[in-house]
Amino acid sequence: MMNFVQDDIAWGPSSIRDKSSYLYTYACHETERELCFMELAELFGHMPDGEDWLESEQWVDPDRSPFLSACLDVRVTGDSIEQMAEQADEIQLRNATFKVVSLKAGDPYTYDQLREFERRVGRRIAGTAQMKSPDITFGMISIDGIWRLGILQEPARAWLKHKQKPQNYSTGLSARLARALVNIAAPEPDGVMLLDPCCGMGNVLIEALSMGISVEGCDINPLAVRGARVNLKHYGYDDNIVAIHDMNTWQGHYDATILDLPYNVCSVFPEEEKLKMLHILHRLADRAVIISTEPLREHLRETGWKVLRHSTTRKGSFVREIWLCVSIPQDRNQISSSRSCPGG
Repeated sequence: MMNFVQDDIAWGPSSIRDKSSYLYTYACHETERELCFMELAELFGHMPDGEDWLESEQWVDPDRSPFLSACLDVRVTGDSIEQMAEQADEIQLRNATFKVVSLKAGDPYTYDQLREFERRVGRRIAGTAQMKSPDITFGMISIDGIWRLGILQEPARAWLKHKQKPQNYSTGLSARLARALVNIAAPEPDGVMLLDPCCGMGNVLIEALSMGISVEGCDINPLAVRGARVNLKHYGYDDNIVAIHDMNTWQGHYDATILDLPYNVCSVFPEEEKLKMLHILHRLADRAVIISTEPLREHLRETGWKVLRHSTTRKGSFVREIWLCVSIPQDRNQISSSRSCPGG
């Protein structure tokens, strides 16, 4: 986190002042690439610009995403490292220490080259260098030969402690996946209320709460709810937000839901139950992130959901399908009149 105020830095006349420009770097395993792109597209409104970076005028806390590795608040640009060093002459710090970091993303450079770039720019900044715990970290990156320099913010990744929950399923959602699902469901979190109607051990609930997002959960399985309450209390959250309840009779309407459809590695989840849950989901929210272990597009179409984005994520041979959907109001009455919900 940044621990300085803007008055600590005096930028030169050539710095960017008229609008915000942020450069984000990201990283993901190949098995999560589709999920990563899906999440970033929802957070920023567009797909990444490069293999390991994206640019935006929108600020997103890099600690929100499990895939973002840095955010650079760009203040200076140049055509060469020499030009960057010259512009660094204009930067003056008041009562603040600093260091300069060359980001690994963007144009390829060796380790030694990156360290040399840091030295060339760092020694031109008027201030006190401090490599271990600086007040300000400047970051710089070259993309297609254009250099960018600015204030660097790296995520604290406090959410990683959520990997060590007291209670969990072996096939439950990981903290990493749950966090990405919350961001897909609620890319603009202010004032949003989420529902996880099959919350299991509360992985989604914990990630939402850790980002300041209001959320409620229920599950028909008493053992799952008991585990969710243990996990919530373990991380200091209110365990009253989760209840033993069947989503089919749950009341209320939410901004979005995250539904991890039940599955069993030893048996098949009945089709009629799956369709019933997808029908019921319309009553709970108009936006939904749905997780399945098998293709679901035809089921979603049949139950009145429009697919906005789709991705898969893999862990060994276990594959999850992620569906971002919105309800289709004009089709809902047609579906209800032409076919009753199974068991309804």
